[in-house]
Amino acid sequence: MAIVKGTIEMTGSIGNLSFYTCMGSDKVIVRTKGGANKSKIKSSPKFSGLRLQQKEWKGCTGFASVLRGTFGGLQRLADYNLTAVLNGMAKNVQKRDTVHETGKRSILFSQYRNTLEGFNFNRNYPFNSVLRVGVTATIDRETLRARVSVPRINPAVDIQNRLNLPYFRLLVALGSVSDVYYDEAVGSYEPLVPVLHGTSEVFTGEWIPSSAIIPEQTIEVCLGEEIRPYFSNEVSLILSMAIEFGKVGFTGAPEALKYAGSGKVVGSL
Repeated sequence: MAIVKGTIEMTGSIGNLSFYTCMGSDKVIVRTKGGANKSKIKSSPKFSGLRLQQKEWKGCTGFASVLRGTFGGLQRLADYNLTAVLNGMAKNVQKRDTVHETGKRSILFSQYRNTLEGFNFNRNYPFNSVLRVGVTATIDRETLRARVSVPRINPAVDIQNRLNLPYFRLLVALGSVSDVYYDEAVGSYEPLVPVLHGTSEVFTGEWIPSSAIIPEQTIEVCLGEEIRPYFSNEVSLILSMAIEFGKVGFTGAPEALKYAGSGKVVGSL
């Protein structure tokens, strides 16, 4: 892989070269095409190990996609490609399975769920640098409920509103994700607890003028009583929080400005 320097601003292919960009970088990346063709990889004994790795990687990307969904849409504020990082996290967990053979290793995220706590959706302006008050987050696995306590906010000193937008709001999401295993009967990775694999509930606060002082508050989110009977140790609860900024929309009402804000995982249990 190479990075194009200069005035070339294009994506696509020219001959044996592919030009593309990726989120989190303003550079154009170029790589050569090539390698074994798909039919050879699919059938040749030489690529048997690669096929096993591809099978596992498909399980990792599928799991990461569901894990991303537990953020309840708050990941829309991210300023880099979260998916790539979550894919790698899932792979690291999968590698720790020493019971099953390569190609069938499980992703037992419930054993390493604490690694996600504090995971920032933003690199340029991390959550704690944008919302400068210390929030306290708790998760209750018995009731599938989470609570976030937010101290008094004085936007003049407690919020970094770098675009000087007139409104902001707070968002909190509670989601769940199940461990996954390789099911030989169907030939794919499946969740141990399907009904709790990728569920989420989101609290979306009211738009608040950026000049207003906000008293301390407590935000609660619950996944719902109807799914409690399915809950087990193989399910992880992920609590995320974000601050989002808005502008005056066409109708005069506040509306979110794309990518204006910051979020992170504030709890996992």
